[in-house]
Amino acid sequence: MLDDLLADVRALVECESPSHDLEAVARSAEVVAAVGTARLGTEPERIVLEGRTHLRWRLGDEPSRVLLLAHHDTVWPIGTLARRPFGVEDGVLRGPGCFDMLSGLAMALHAAANLDGVTVLVTGDEEVGSPTSRTLIEDEARAADAVLVLEASADGGALKTERKGVSLYDVHVTGLAAHAGLEPERGVNATLELAHVALALAGLGDADLGTTVTPTAARSGTTTNTVPASATLSVDVRVRTRAEQARVDVAVRSLTPVLPGAALEVTGGPNRPPLEATSSAGLLERVRSVAASLGQPAPGSAAVGGASDGNFTAGVGTPTLDGLGAVGGGAHAEHEHVLVDHLVSRTTLLRGLVRDLLADPVPGRTRAAGGVR
Repeated sequence: MLDDLLADVRALVECESPSHDLEAVARSAEVVAAVGTARLGTEPERIVLEGRTHLRWRLGDEPSRVLLLAHHDTVWPIGTLARRPFGVEDGVLRGPGCFDMLSGLAMALHAAANLDGVTVLVTGDEEVGSPTSRTLIEDEARAADAVLVLEASADGGALKTERKGVSLYDVHVTGLAAHAGLEPERGVNATLELAHVALALAGLGDADLGTTVTPTAARSGTTTNTVPASATLSVDVRVRTRAEQARVDVAVRSLTPVLPGAALEVTGGPNRPPLEATSSAGLLERVRSVAASLGQPAPGSAAVGGASDGNFTAGVGTPTLDGLGAVGGGAHAEHEHVLVDHLVSRTTLLRGLVRDLLADPVPGRTRAAGGVR
């Protein structure tokens, strides 16, 4: 199995697929289709949404009950491969996108072979927030008993059992321009109001609950001798629970200006719901049981701040377990790598978990009306 896995990962890595390059993503989709067809024995459905190519395999004759979720786009621009080529040395696999998450994608295709009742969904825009695939992902999740996400593992191979939800905002400040030297008192300084806003936003975080509210990119003013008439501040919010996401959303939308004459407008809002521990707890117990039956150590678990498409599937109420992909490190970094020794055992564990879920559905799970074939 290892030689085949390495060959498939190589094929995927050597077709560069930066998310913003639609032609590159389309080329990558064809490589994924070829690799998947060879492993699964059937062609995928190609789903093109706003120019982005996603792939879906429905396996077997039974209604689909387990969703394997992956993506084939990466953060690396065309040309990265020339300076960081695919390679395996001393048990370490390297190449752009190998850890996040092309090795996990290859693992999914191997694990699903010859199984009945599984859907494999491979999207092409996860790294830019899944703008075209979100509805597709949520619809598939609603019809499934469980979702297994092939994002890379946390440190030491731990599974990702919690992911923070994300909200993104822009706060627009309107002030009044005036000459900064002649009559600044006639103006309403949007930069100064922006400072008040930034401080108010930072105060909305709650370290004990894991809530972070981070003012990020700021833009204001036109010239050095003009009181700024407008300003904009971007805000990144990360939360562990839906209750916190709702609390912060209300607070951000309730901001009021401090300076007389200033006005505020808030745009944006929740982008991804949190993947809470309750969404993954049952599946974590199942995978640990499967690991024991295979003679493997029980995988660890981790709560992480980054989001994935697993946030969407948990958000519609489907049990979701993330981080089932490769063991390694360096996602989005120059030292991105995969530890080869873990590829086969992780794929075996994934296949064992899928078979276990097919044989014994998740208790209490009510699937979408009519299900999905």
